[in-house]
Amino acid sequence: MTRTKKTGVMTRGGRVAVIGALGLASVTLAAGPAFAKSNVDITAPRTAQVGKTITVKAQGGDDSAGWLHQLCLEEKGFGEGWHQENCSSAVEGDAQVTAHGTSARRGDLQFRAVLYGLTSAHDQDPVRLNASDVVTVHVR
Repeated sequence: MTRTKKTGVMTRGGRVAVIGALGLASVTLAAGPAFAKSNVDITAPRTAQVGKTITVKAQGGDDSAGWLHQLCLEEKGFGEGWHQENCSSAVEGDAQVTAHGTSARRGDLQFRAVLYGLTSAHDQDPVRLNASDVVTVHVR
């Protein structure tokens, strides 16, 4: 009888240890941050001639649920701050946008793409989700 009693206590202790370890592991995994995958890519020529067309393309998306996505191209150059050049329409999934323009003078133009999340197609308060790296076009 002593032997059975001792085995029963050992078995219960083992179960408690396993349940405790599983509980601790689940709390640790739940407490870790959840990352949504987001990407924004932009392409532009490295150099351009004065008066010639410059084409800048961008695409991006985010897997966070509940958002429509809108992608906007922004430009900075010649002593001006960042301003929007062109925006895509609000879409589910990945968004794409292309801008065509010319430069009337020499210098550097910088471009970036910014991905916004919208709750509806006419959302007046979009949420900035991600931005691309800045690309520079040398106009000569």
